[in-house]
Amino acid sequence: MGAHLIDGRTLAGELKDRVASEARELAAEGVRPGLATVLVGEDYAARVYERRVGSLAGELGCRYVSERLPRDAGEADVLAVVGKLNADPRVSGILVLRPLPQQVSEPAVFRMLNPLKDIEAVHPVNAGLLALGRARYVPSTPAACFYLLDRYLENSGREPRAFYPRSTLVVVGRSNNVGKPAISLGFARNATVISCDVNTYRAGRLREHTLRADVLIVAAGVPNLIDGSYVREGVIVIDVGINPVEDRSGGGTKLVGDLDFRSVAGKAEALTPVPGGVGPVTDVWLLRNTVSAARRSLAPGRESAVGCPSASGISGGYERLFN
Repeated sequence: MGAHLIDGRTLAGELKDRVASEARELAAEGVRPGLATVLVGEDYAARVYERRVGSLAGELGCRYVSERLPRDAGEADVLAVVGKLNADPRVSGILVLRPLPQQVSEPAVFRMLNPLKDIEAVHPVNAGLLALGRARYVPSTPAACFYLLDRYLENSGREPRAFYPRSTLVVVGRSNNVGKPAISLGFARNATVISCDVNTYRAGRLREHTLRADVLIVAAGVPNLIDGSYVREGVIVIDVGINPVEDRSGGGTKLVGDLDFRSVAGKAEALTPVPGGVGPVTDVWLLRNTVSAARRSLAPGRESAVGCPSASGISGGYERLFN
């Protein structure tokens, strides 16, 4: 394996130190950031993530509130909880954990969020600002992808602002929480962006597009979807997949990504491992957005009544990913 492993745990540690410093600065001004999660049901992955970010919030000195509802909770019950958190001055950021049960409309819940507390940019206002290149908050997983890419480029002596306009970025997966925001982030960096999804695969054209990638982000949720035949020599690959599969060697379950790791590593310049790649940075970025939301509470006049930033009040967007 000749590829460089992009170490998400180390980079997450560095980012965590920065976020902790920002949280301390806010504390000195009398503001304590607060994260609230809303979990409906008992989805295993959601519960694991809930515990992880709750623990991280405590480490960073942030208040943490966990709201849990049974799987059979009605939509009105979920909306009432979100409304309560919207009105709670101790909560600066709200994360609604997916998946929501069938009887609860995801769009309705997302529309209910106060846009200033919507740290994953799922409210239509925030999703629109992201697509327009004027992001209030950058969602944590796609933000983590580009944070890892930017830092790798810088550490290998390349300037991200010069690299992306010369590069083709291919995103596999078109979900609202990862794929689509990643496409917007690629456009914001002036890359040539190609978007692929299950329809591309069914048409037999996925390999055709991934072979054109200088940078490949794979967020399909399909274990070992991309093998070495799908990538060209020297590609940089970010693997977002977290798929539990049977561990045939040791028994039990292990996590694998969307890449066939060994065959892709034989051709790639660099790639992220699973676990230990995108995930650790995603966790810290969520708290970074929570701290950013708390900072906004110090200058509420910079946001309009409907939650759209004024021209002078835009922060936390694409530019800061380069800092």
